Amino acid sequence: MSAYIIAQVEVTNTEKYKEYMAKTPETINKYGGKFVARGGAPITLEGNPENRRVVILEFADSETAKKWYFSEEYHNVKKLREGAANASFVVIDGVSVKN
Repeated sequence: MSAYIIAQVEVTNTEKYKEYMAKTPETINKYGGKFVARGGAPITLEGNPENRRVVILEFADSETAKKWYFSEEYHNVKKLREGAANASFVVIDGVSVKN
């Protein structure tokens, strides 16, 4: 069953964050992941206004999602985010949809 990583990111240094953004896709692709949503202006429908960047990644399952996040490849790229953003990452399983 597919699993999703949802990241909420407060960018504090746009130029430095661009370097992180440029290198991340290669690591995601290596683990069979793909972007479902990447940034854009969030529209808050309920609750506190969301001003952070929202990124949603899809992986084959939660184990693969965790393997990507804890991988050496992503660990090395993640260092580029230090001093450029504050982030929260969660992984959640998708649901089976029956018609």
